[in-house]
Amino acid sequence: MKDRSSGILLHITSLPGKYGIGDFGKCAYEFVDFLKESHQKYWQILPMGVTGYGDSPYQSFSAFAGNPYFIDLDSLVKMNLLTEADLKPLIDLNLISNIQYDKLYIERYKVLKKAFTNFKENSSLNILTNFKNKNIWWLDNYALYMAIKNKFNGKSWLEWPKNYKFRDKETLRKARIELQEEIEYHIFLQYLFDKQWKDLKQYANENNIKIIGDIPIFIATDSADTWENPKMFYFDKKLQPKKVAGCPPDAFSADGQLWGNVLYNWKNIENDNFKWWIKRVKSCFKLYDTVRIDHFRGFESFWAIPAKAKTARFGKWEKGPGMKLFYAIKKSLGDLDIIAEDLGFLTSKVHKLLKDSGYPGMKILEFAFDSREESDYLPHKYPKKSVAYTGTHDNQTVVGWYKTVNDKDKKFCDEYLDDFLKNINSKTETINWKFIEALWSSNSNLVIAPMQDFLGLDDSSRMNTPSTLGGNWIWRFDSNLLNKELSKKISSITTQYKR
Repeated sequence: MKDRSSGILLHITSLPGKYGIGDFGKCAYEFVDFLKESHQKYWQILPMGVTGYGDSPYQSFSAFAGNPYFIDLDSLVKMNLLTEADLKPLIDLNLISNIQYDKLYIERYKVLKKAFTNFKENSSLNILTNFKNKNIWWLDNYALYMAIKNKFNGKSWLEWPKNYKFRDKETLRKARIELQEEIEYHIFLQYLFDKQWKDLKQYANENNIKIIGDIPIFIATDSADTWENPKMFYFDKKLQPKKVAGCPPDAFSADGQLWGNVLYNWKNIENDNFKWWIKRVKSCFKLYDTVRIDHFRGFESFWAIPAKAKTARFGKWEKGPGMKLFYAIKKSLGDLDIIAEDLGFLTSKVHKLLKDSGYPGMKILEFAFDSREESDYLPHKYPKKSVAYTGTHDNQTVVGWYKTVNDKDKKFCDEYLDDFLKNINSKTETINWKFIEALWSSNSNLVIAPMQDFLGLDDSSRMNTPSTLGGNWIWRFDSNLLNKELSKKISSITTQYKR
């Protein structure tokens, strides 16, 4: 990330796949081609974990497993595991452009189960055995967890019968026998995910496109990881959460944000020499070229909320592992290409942690135009060692922001951008392209904009509104929007500013 470069933020789900959601199929390869034609060097995506309630990629059933929604179904037809007729119910989901997760869950897993049945009848299970043996350190527990979860109709492991919840050895031994087929099914899904993602990533890399992945700081309370390693988290003797994650009240939310993830017991993790975290980071760098660490400030100190609290107001700051964790990661894995998501309430200690880590932080242009104060997010202030964005998956689109921002801030934005762009002889007119050009011309070594901002879309295409349920993570774009005209425009601005 030392050279000037640029990229596009677009999650896999947002690709225009044929079967109700973006996937690793033809649509993904075509997007790589679009990135290449547009002279982009990076494709940034969101976490690719198995999603549950709320469909958030930041609440996954596993820190290591991949989302079966992304499996390319056309390839399963070519493998004679499915027929075109099997996929008809999923094609019908495309009649509505946004993702319909409730219907997708039913229809896609039904189809994947049929593919597994056909695979068992016609293929050697040695393929799965070899894959399992290579990944046994996480896959064995994950497949068992998912099989038991299915046995208890999707209930959280915190609600399972005591002998399952507390991992009684004899109970789990019997479960492995009783649920063998279901366990093999989940191994099969992970095998397909792993193979198809590696093929896609290789194609991107061969076309000089690097992948930026995202590692959530916290783990879902209901996950294979918390079930297997409860001592790493703040659970009580009854295996109920004692403290959960969130962020304190601020100008955007009087009650703060109550995320609900059970918090890490960093003392116990440190006593184990951070082994689990090192494994997690190592596995991420097998998937991605660069990794963005979410909520970086939480490693300095985090907002701890009593599990029974109704809002985040009742939390308090507690110390994180700080540089001890990052020293351990570096000692084990060497220097890594990491981006620190250093947004939110930052103290001098957080700034010091970022500096000591050596990771570049993030700059968000939408945050720059608060007319009440001078901002570090103004483009003329960006240091080279930073990654600058128009906005992230959690922000409004640029067009949406501009429509709703107050008059004072809009006036500040207009005056600043007009002066800034005048200095570089820009004739850009629309607000989304003004934002993009301001970034692309800045000092930051890496600049990225969400696909929505290249397309000039409003907030109906917003990816996520934090602390809200429903309507999030559902946006997809039409494949017709990836046209030569747009590619040429992105390419031109990228070449102009030597990215």
